[in-house]
Amino acid sequence: MRLGRTRTVRPAGKGGGQAARTPFVLLVVALLAGGLISLLLLNSALNEGSFQLSRLKKETTALTDEQQALQRDVDAHSAPDALERRARELGLVPGGSPVFLGPEGKVSGTAAAAEAPPPPSPAPAPSAAPSAASPIPAPPQPTPTPGR
Repeated sequence: MRLGRTRTVRPAGKGGGQAARTPFVLLVVALLAGGLISLLLLNSALNEGSFQLSRLKKETTALTDEQQALQRDVDAHSAPDALERRARELGLVPGGSPVFLGPEGKVSGTAAAAEAPPPPSPAPAPSAAPSAASPIPAPPQPTPTPGR
């Protein structure tokens, strides 16, 4: 029997395996960190796109409202009664019978000068006499254009 040092028996490769495991753990941690950072960047890009989409939808709604308002104005100004009123303000008169030229130069119809319609009758005066301090001027009457 030997009385000296006792040896501890270790399994082979235990100390060397610990050192080989460290790079693998670091690789896994780096991959997880890279995945989390990429998810954060992707989420930020999607949120930015969402905000831009919301802003563009609001802008589209505002522009659609403006387009509809402009279309209402065009419709109001192109209505027959509005066109007639504006033509009378400019001194235009309704045309007479039309004259047409055929492809061979043949004239069909007879030309006639347009006649001014009679001026509109004045509105009945109110029963109270208007004050002399604030006279209301009469609107100018359109003058007919001869030959048109």
